[in-house]
Amino acid sequence: MSARIGVITFPGTLDDVDASRAVTLAGGEPVSLWHADADLKNVDAIVVPGGFSYGDYLRAGAIARFAPVMESVVDAAKGGMPVLGICNGFQVLCEVGLLPGALTRNEGLHFVCRDQWLKVENTDTAWSSRYDKNAEILIPVKNAEGRYQAPQNVLDELEGEGRVVFRYSGSNPNGSQREIAGISSADGRVVGLMPHPEHATEPLTGPSDDGLGIFYSALDAVVNA
Repeated sequence: MSARIGVITFPGTLDDVDASRAVTLAGGEPVSLWHADADLKNVDAIVVPGGFSYGDYLRAGAIARFAPVMESVVDAAKGGMPVLGICNGFQVLCEVGLLPGALTRNEGLHFVCRDQWLKVENTDTAWSSRYDKNAEILIPVKNAEGRYQAPQNVLDELEGEGRVVFRYSGSNPNGSQREIAGISSADGRVVGLMPHPEHATEPLTGPSDDGLGIFYSALDAVVNA
């Protein structure tokens, strides 16, 4: 039986369909989860996809953190379930406290949309194990509030514990501190990143298929749990 990967849809979510397709391409079974429903439908892992949840009112992810589904996600994550936040999903995971720091307006105050090289720095998480350490992968980035920031002691802690999973390589599209593109929880089960791996699953439609490694990694984590 294939792993069941829940994909959450909030009002304003844009990339849930692509995330579900990525799960399918990796060999998993995508399960749709609605923001107002606390039932996680017995999934094995969860993706909080990109978009503009609740229109990004107040600030990105600030309202989504109070959705009934996120209460269940927090409980599941604390129990060890793999959770991935992509772009707006990363913002939501920071707002709800599963990951430290915050995503703020891009340094240039402009929306950025381009293909971006990333360096894989941690391959010991539930969402990065299929990559070689220091691998360079090409993933699209598209955000207006993608600048990762945290207090210096938090940044030092992330670096010291090896919790920087992905780092921008060659250029920094949004001014993120220390070129951080993605981080993990202390146990490596929760990962958030700003670039969009679900848009890099097939060479025909994306700049590469490098993003599939993230979804393959989750399937491995579920099978080997």
